[in-house]
Amino acid sequence: MSKVFRDFNKINLMKNTSVIGIIIGIIIIIAIISIVFTFNQESDITEIEDVFDKEIRPVEIPEIQDKLDSIEKIADENEYEPTDREWITSGPFQIDRSEYAIGEKIFIRIGGLELDMIGQIAVMRPLNVTHHKLYLTIPFDGSDKSAFNYYLEPQINSKRAICSVDDLTGEWFLVFRGTNSPNMSFKINERVVPGTDVTTVC
Repeated sequence: MSKVFRDFNKINLMKNTSVIGIIIGIIIIIAIISIVFTFNQESDITEIEDVFDKEIRPVEIPEIQDKLDSIEKIADENEYEPTDREWITSGPFQIDRSEYAIGEKIFIRIGGLELDMIGQIAVMRPLNVTHHKLYLTIPFDGSDKSAFNYYLEPQINSKRAICSVDDLTGEWFLVFRGTNSPNMSFKINERVVPGTDVTTVC
């Protein structure tokens, strides 16, 4: 009988050893997986931090810096200062200056219209030295309003066939249709108000 117990003890010992071996194997596998996972997670965190650092750090590109320098130089050369207002008058109509820069607003003041004064202000832009073209009309009616203000800002505009600064510069006229007031003229010179888009469009 003792042999039976010895064999039984051997079998139990082998079973226990197998179970302990399996448990130790599982623990080792879990330890290896957790170590690998920890290193991979640290690597992902490092990559994310590197990406954020790349986005935050400004990257200096020589071409961009050269372009910024040239823009600053142009801005310094084109220092813009508006001229004083003159308020040139023709009957009840006034404009604030005789000369404007490209991008500058042209203020028109209408005051003291008589009740029977009905007509239009025709704004004429230069085509060349001798010819002009209608830019826009501003209607007025003394029975409706005896006074009002209006401003316009001539700009490069393909719909109006003003393709470049060359189409803006020169002598412009205000023609007062329906009145005996003499025409007025003003000039748009080649100076440019900072921030004005002077890109050729046609």
